[in-house]
Amino acid sequence: MPELPEVVVTLKGVLPHIEGKQVAGIIIRNPNLRWPVPGNLFELLNGQLLKSARQRAKYMLFEFLNGHLMVHLGMSGNLKVLLEKSPPERHDHVDIVFNDGTILRYTDPRRFGSILWIEGDPEQHRLLKHLGPEPFEPKFDAERLYCLSRGKTTSIKQFLMDNKIVVGVGNIYANETLFLSGIRPKKPAGRITLDRYKILVENVREVLLKAIDQGGTTLKDFSGNEGKSGYFKQELFVYGRGGKACVLCKSILKEIRLGQRSSVYCSCCQK
Repeated sequence: MPELPEVVVTLKGVLPHIEGKQVAGIIIRNPNLRWPVPGNLFELLNGQLLKSARQRAKYMLFEFLNGHLMVHLGMSGNLKVLLEKSPPERHDHVDIVFNDGTILRYTDPRRFGSILWIEGDPEQHRLLKHLGPEPFEPKFDAERLYCLSRGKTTSIKQFLMDNKIVVGVGNIYANETLFLSGIRPKKPAGRITLDRYKILVENVREVLLKAIDQGGTTLKDFSGNEGKSGYFKQELFVYGRGGKACVLCKSILKEIRLGQRSSVYCSCCQK
């Protein structure tokens, strides 16, 4: 599943090709995504200028004068820019055509993503209004985590992945952050000290920034008929390495299930 770094890199990749351009057409080949694509999308966007775009959690918010187009990539979705007409493939569900012929194409084999229209403040939308802060915002700090975790018996990994606590720390990055912080994923969140939360916050930001940086240099181009967004290569310390040697102490990494997700850790390096 695309996580926050993939969303950030995708948006950085497509926006320079479409920002400031006017929508001239909408092609909806299959409206049946996680929620139906609005049937009046052409009426809403026709002639509208794309002012800017930003990321909120795993959502991309494309700002027009009359509202925001909110895109989520779901489990398998991606966006790419076509600089000339290209025949759609099986899972190319929606095209946004701009006045210079540029096409923003949404592809989603599993159709768990979404394209929704928001009028008014997008932060008040039902999918956004209960979300926690972004990991790079000042509001995401050790004091906040420490206070919210007091008395919590839930595991620190599940606590960190709770979107009401902080957005963008998915399974991959929770595994990596906890390893760098020396904290076992099963440890109760309420037993983490303030000093260790300070280390955790720093490592969350470091891991995500590194992933964004690597995504920007290793993703395929976002324009052209062959260009498409996708996962980036990244050197991972623990995620997907259960049963292999720890890169620091050479102990065998252990793999458990927490909240239906795989958790890999080093019993020597993480306490």
